[in-house]
Amino acid sequence: MLSTNQLHIIGRRHTLLPATTVEAHKGEVLLIQADGQERRTALSLALTGRMKPSSGTVALGRDASMAALRRRSTIVDAPDVNAPEHHLTVHSLASEDLALVPYKFRDRTRPTEWLVTRGFRDLLGKWVEELEPARLLHLQLELALADHGVELVVVDSPDRHSADAGTWLPLLELAAAGRMGLGPEATAQTPPRPLLVVGVVGRLPDGWEGPSAVAGNADHPVAHPSAQSAAQSDGTQNPAPADELVEASDAEEAAIANVPAGVNGPAEGDKPAAVADAAEAKDPASADGTAPDTGAAGAVAGEAGDPPAAPADAGGEPAPPAAPAAPAAPAESTAEAGMAAQPGPADVELSDAEHQGIQKDKQ
Repeated sequence: MLSTNQLHIIGRRHTLLPATTVEAHKGEVLLIQADGQERRTALSLALTGRMKPSSGTVALGRDASMAALRRRSTIVDAPDVNAPEHHLTVHSLASEDLALVPYKFRDRTRPTEWLVTRGFRDLLGKWVEELEPARLLHLQLELALADHGVELVVVDSPDRHSADAGTWLPLLELAAAGRMGLGPEATAQTPPRPLLVVGVVGRLPDGWEGPSAVAGNADHPVAHPSAQSAAQSDGTQNPAPADELVEASDAEEAAIANVPAGVNGPAEGDKPAAVADAAEAKDPASADGTAPDTGAAGAVAGEAGDPPAAPADAGGEPAPPAAPAAPAAPAESTAEAGMAAQPGPADVELSDAEHQGIQKDKQ
């Protein structure tokens, strides 16, 4: 099986191949649609281990070695790579390709004999440019499969020669089924040689129902579930945003401020004795009648609303603490005091003689 995972190639000026993930199985033809000749050729070279990807992997079976992939694969008819040049003869083309076959698989016969025994006698003496597309592709496939170590065949843009898929698709299916590259001694009883065949095309043929893929199909993968969805599936909840937490704290503080005194704890006047003792220990004036220091602590006390401490006299003895101000009288008592201050009938001004008589009586 041929498999690629996020196969990605970056060129000098632009991306040659977006991330692509495909799988191909032996005995099947996989068609991969790719836009542009550069992209198709880059994909063909990467699938056969002849171009190092910028990222991603490609493996043939369990072996991910690029050297093993090159040894077990072949690329066919790639423009500007190994596509036959039109000025060559068929004999010269066969000579060049057979010379590239590894020595242990190389056929000892001469190119002319090889062409005759493989059924290409009618092509002797012809130029490459004279051949029909289907005939030329058949010749190239047979020359590539002269290497018996090949398991993967990648054909680059077979549809560029003809819009009729019937000129190249049956040949790819025949190669995948293992009916090519069997040698001149092959008979009906010869076991087939199934192959992995990949065709990189500019457009998928109409009515094609076999395996297919599109170059760049892994460029925008499906997003994984978000952390919030995962947390909900686990039964946990995500913490609230920071601004929501601040607002919640403000609301709680407002609710606490509106609670009447004594609900959540004792009022100021109902403090326990231990708390009162601690307050007296902090305030020396309340314990021994002496005034505290009038420094920073006194200033703080003044800011808190406490009466200022009396300064010490000239002899160094601290002055007695000022008497606390009398509490304000209720409204009714103030009214009664005002009415009592008004002069009544008995409050008549006395004469001087009466005053002198009163003074004599006192003596």
